[in-house]
Amino acid sequence: MPKRSDGGKRPTIRDVAARAGVSVPTVSRVLAGNYPVAPATRAKVLRAMRELDYVVNAHARALAGATTKTVAFVVDDVTGPFYAYIARGVEQQASSEGRLCLLCTTHGDPERELAVVELMREQNAEAVIVVGGARDNVHHIERMTYFARALDKSGSQLVLCGRPSLGEGVPAINVEYDNEGGAYAMTAHMLSAGHRTIAYVGRAVGLSTTDERVAGYRRAHADYGVDLDDSLILPGEFTKESGKSLTLDLLAERDDVTAIFAATDMVAAGVLRALRELGMRVPEDMTVVGFDDIPLASDLTPALTTVHVPHEELGRTAVRMALHRDEDDAADRVVLGTHIVVRDSVAPPRKA
Repeated sequence: MPKRSDGGKRPTIRDVAARAGVSVPTVSRVLAGNYPVAPATRAKVLRAMRELDYVVNAHARALAGATTKTVAFVVDDVTGPFYAYIARGVEQQASSEGRLCLLCTTHGDPERELAVVELMREQNAEAVIVVGGARDNVHHIERMTYFARALDKSGSQLVLCGRPSLGEGVPAINVEYDNEGGAYAMTAHMLSAGHRTIAYVGRAVGLSTTDERVAGYRRAHADYGVDLDDSLILPGEFTKESGKSLTLDLLAERDDVTAIFAATDMVAAGVLRALRELGMRVPEDMTVVGFDDIPLASDLTPALTTVHVPHEELGRTAVRMALHRDEDDAADRVVLGTHIVVRDSVAPPRKA
């Protein structure tokens, strides 16, 4: 039996029941929180727990098949502003629902992501929220589908936040945002300003996030009757360094580009740095736009026109949908809107 720091034995559920004058099953119902218990009885049990300094044995509850009232939040990298603001929304909503929020990072490794989801299933997390784009990988999709079903059987829930559905009949909640629509609106904004040679910089090949953004970029060109040169879609990483190097390489080869659509605001920061080194002015010599609307966007010089993503609302919605999935009107998929935030980095192209 574990010992308390004061030398005595740790109180058990039986001790709580004896102090409250109720049965052990009644104490269990109060702890589970999902069975009806008379308010007066609940108050007696809670008072006995406080008086005895009773602590729930989470391991025993997991062995018994109960969830641990923990929401797991799985991301590539918590230092990125995109993930950090979604994480804040998750934590705020989890806290308001009386849940503990557990943060797990994968460092962009799909196998580590699978391992983390499996670990959270073993720990009986009440919800596992996986954030960020998904790779087009059959093995990964099959394993994530398996985990979705395993979590569902154990009373937990897989939530995919910012990534597409695993398919019909898979018990996972999807909280998405309109990537394609946002990219379409931004590309249309630049085309309406007169730009006809717009580069897309920083496409992560095979990642659902940029696949959707590139689809919107393509669709806008088609709707405006503007031919699209596929060589202007440049693969890269979501970093400032990638944005800078891609821009320098692009402009060393092309002198007809008048606008650059950066895959993210971080990429846009690198694009702007490259243009400064080349002595080019924004937006007078080159239009630059981004995607995400992280706080950095408004602090860049010039302030960046970008697509706003509702980061914190994504996190809050993911938690709400997971914890209230049994309600009659509960949905299993929602798509949040995006919109353009117009600042100072777009202007009509200079006339030759």
